[in-house]
Amino acid sequence: MMPNEKPQAHPTVLVVEDEPLLLMIVSETLRDADYTVWEASNAEIALNILKSESDIDLLISDVKMPGMNGYQLVDASLALRPGLKVVLMTGYAQEPIPKNIRDAGIQVLYKPFDFDKLPAVANQVLGQ
Repeated sequence: MMPNEKPQAHPTVLVVEDEPLLLMIVSETLRDADYTVWEASNAEIALNILKSESDIDLLISDVKMPGMNGYQLVDASLALRPGLKVVLMTGYAQEPIPKNIRDAGIQVLYKPFDFDKLPAVANQVLGQ
């Protein structure tokens, strides 16, 4: 590293999942890949984190959650942080993805997926 170069910061991911075991597995998988991870068990907690001054590079959210769902969370998140990168997770492959989500180029992972591939998906979405 050159004297004036800053070290590469680890990307920060906000993981939103209402199922505690899945939240833990996704978060730990990303931490093991040197991501900094914030966790939220619902959309309201996630929005409070996004309203803060915290650096968030990527939002990874479940679609089906009580209260505000993942699609609504994406809309609210992008209103707060235009350009935020997003990955959605869903177990409902037969359900159509809303047009605004498709048009935004948001990646959708269908459960069950190989958790070991999650860091590669995150890197791809972040352009790394």
